[in-house]
Amino acid sequence: MKRYGSVIKVKPEKFEEYKKLHAEVWPKVLNTIKKCNIRNYSIYHKDGYLFSYFEYVGENFEEDMAIMAADPITQKWWDVCKPCQHPLETRTKGEWWADMEEVFHCE
Repeated sequence: MKRYGSVIKVKPEKFEEYKKLHAEVWPKVLNTIKKCNIRNYSIYHKDGYLFSYFEYVGENFEEDMAIMAADPITQKWWDVCKPCQHPLETRTKGEWWADMEEVFHCE
């Protein structure tokens, strides 16, 4: 299992909409997340930033993320969520959410 953290900004005027969307995530999106070997997925908010955390339990992260990205329902979900988000200028090319470096973990 590998842990992942990432960060993005949320547009202040869209934060309530973003929370409402995530209070009722589409079931097919949740099924795709699970099918792509993601577990313990959480999103937190603080001062205009969204922080996501999940655990990947699969064997080929890139392949599973490609499967997720190709899913038409997930693409539609992203289309409704992306207008609420503002990516960090410091993100790596090709990223929407900026990956974060894990600097500490304690079980």
